[in-house]
Amino acid sequence: MFNEIEIKLRATPTTLERLKQHALIKKRSKDGWQRVPLFNQYFDTPERALAHSKVALRLRKDGEQYIQTLKTRGQSVAGLSERHEWDWYLDSAQLDISKLDDSCWPAELAELDKATLQPIFSTDFVRKKTELAWGRGKQKVIIEAALDQGSVVVGEHSEPICEVELELRQGEPAALLALACELAADLPLMPCDISKAERGYRLFDSASYSLRLPQVSLSAEQTLDDSFATLGWQLLGASQRLAEQYRFNGHWKLLVEWVDLLLSLRALLASPGQAVPRSSTSALRQHLDALIATWQPRSVEGYYEQATRDAAPAQFAEELEGTRWGQLSLGLAQLLLTRAWQAERNAKGTKIGGVALGNWLLHQLKDDAEALSTPLALAEQDPERIREQTPRLQRVCLWLEHARGLLELPEVDRFYGELNKLRYFAYVPGSEGLEACQHQAHTVRTLKAWRALSR
Repeated sequence: MFNEIEIKLRATPTTLERLKQHALIKKRSKDGWQRVPLFNQYFDTPERALAHSKVALRLRKDGEQYIQTLKTRGQSVAGLSERHEWDWYLDSAQLDISKLDDSCWPAELAELDKATLQPIFSTDFVRKKTELAWGRGKQKVIIEAALDQGSVVVGEHSEPICEVELELRQGEPAALLALACELAADLPLMPCDISKAERGYRLFDSASYSLRLPQVSLSAEQTLDDSFATLGWQLLGASQRLAEQYRFNGHWKLLVEWVDLLLSLRALLASPGQAVPRSSTSALRQHLDALIATWQPRSVEGYYEQATRDAAPAQFAEELEGTRWGQLSLGLAQLLLTRAWQAERNAKGTKIGGVALGNWLLHQLKDDAEALSTPLALAEQDPERIREQTPRLQRVCLWLEHARGLLELPEVDRFYGELNKLRYFAYVPGSEGLEACQHQAHTVRTLKAWRALSR
């Protein structure tokens, strides 16, 4: 058994060829590229018990060698995954269930009859791989770079495989992200946390791909730094799964939710003030602002226009042929993994970052309520003032969505719901949006929670 740490990046055939010639790869590659055809058969029960337990079991033909592999539940976000893996070298192309004993088999599947395991789908691809090595500070880093091209096959259905896998062999996970960020600066590489096995299951049953990550748990005692990181990983992971599934099926609702997550990420970067200095997130905010400027108006327009919804999948595919989504996703992951914001702040910022979330949140919401009081009061005569406050409304709604249970405010769930409606109406263009803002601003001002915050 070993711990597999890798990052998976979706690419195009052209990008894979360009990557082989990238100066950074050529400089760090020691032995050139090796070409290996790989055929993999995945197994599960007819009820897909392994998939439900986040377990993958495959039999791989690598040249003349057969390798049985079990991968168990791990964690994956921003394309960066970590999980346990067991390999067994076999003499034939027959699954050996005797290897699946208590030393590796998940306890939750202890009662499973392994004789019911059967082939479910296969992957057939060519891997071109090379070993990269370099020094990073006082540490040596070794990463295997693999370029995979082929297909996932389920009966008569198939999906292309075209991706880069960077697997850590020696060094820290931060080195993986650093390399991926450097490559994504020049090449359209999209972090993707859907494995080849997940793609097979998705073809087998399109509803099997879960868009929802486990809900984050924020506590009042958690520091602002920890809360920022926890919420950042959640939003980033969710945005990537939505982007992947929209790319796959083009369902309009997924694009709308993706845009809303971009707005939430933008709000998160702005909310901690001096605890997360603007200098540490400048490049990320620029990428976010560019994406939001392109996609948020389309998201709103698509509510009214079928033609906008119809054109969006091709436009999204074009977006993925550029670099800004990959740069944003990988840059955010790098920020969160290394906590780079902590290195750039002053003593006051460090103090704020160490404050308990429960204390910080209440004071922050009171400050926001004070800043919103005048625009809300004047909304009946000048509803445009509400639209000017959309960034602040976005920040307030973000924290209420994920941490309102920590607040001792009356009717806090209703407060979040009504304030979120006001945020939505502020994005609606034209007189319809202005009129809705007028009425909703009045509703918010009558709420008990609003009065408690603004007094």
